[in-house]
Amino acid sequence: MFLQYAGTAMVLPFWGGIKLEAKDLSVAKDSLKILTCNIRVDLEDDAKKGVGWSDRREACLHIIKQRDADVIGFQEVLKNQFLDLKENLKEYWGIGFDGPEMDRYRTGYHGIAKNPLFFKKKRFELLAAGGYWLSETPLVAGSISWGSARARNASWVRLLDKSTGKECRIINLHLDHVNKEAKRKQIEVVLEESAQYPPDFPQILVGDFNASAETPVVQSVFKYDWKDSYTEINGDGEPGYTVHLFKGDKYEKKDIGKKIDFIFTKGEQIKSIASSIIRDAYKDRYPSDHYFVEATLTISR
Repeated sequence: MFLQYAGTAMVLPFWGGIKLEAKDLSVAKDSLKILTCNIRVDLEDDAKKGVGWSDRREACLHIIKQRDADVIGFQEVLKNQFLDLKENLKEYWGIGFDGPEMDRYRTGYHGIAKNPLFFKKKRFELLAAGGYWLSETPLVAGSISWGSARARNASWVRLLDKSTGKECRIINLHLDHVNKEAKRKQIEVVLEESAQYPPDFPQILVGDFNASAETPVVQSVFKYDWKDSYTEINGDGEPGYTVHLFKGDKYEKKDIGKKIDFIFTKGEQIKSIASSIIRDAYKDRYPSDHYFVEATLTISR
């Protein structure tokens, strides 16, 4: 159900790099800081409103650099955005974007907004990586099932921490935003694939689930023995919206909005020691129509 490969693509220059200083926010020397970021695709309609990728790229990169995460899962990434991220996050390897099998989808948003993973070059050795499509035919690029509005995919990496000798696996996804059945079926693909690993093997699942904690989609994640890093630290109460349509605290539906971006963990060795929703703006601009979510973990194995 998945493809393995070792190695990463070369960094390709795309535009002048923004020089930003990363702020050290680490909790412990051997901790693992994870960030999940739906950065919003580069759309002409957004650009007309002054919230296009070129308008908020600097804010997005600044906020990400400040968090100084060890691993970052991105969602809604088009090719030009992927190249921007790689050019400006040079301390990371970035993998999980489309290859030649996606050439037939290069004429628009449909099928090509993907979920790459970035991890620090100096800290990790890449042991294996892969991706699959959230459909009935997960090895067929761009495949769609169950009435999903768009093709959806998951990317994963298996990493070795060079300093501690510990391994972990990180999966990054973005579920459908329209069809409830599609969301349920898509998450089943991921949960069944990840269940192939030993129960005690450290795994981390991040992304935009387009579903809140009480829905069948997220409840099914818990049934497979995954834990929500945010609720482990902050309790079971609804923390509020992570989608804000570039409006932040001025979002009109903030009283009914809910958290749909998650960082889950699986395995007895993983412990959550911090987690938060990143509500930062930079120069009066939000990096996305989503807030980013962060978790700091330790792996005892």
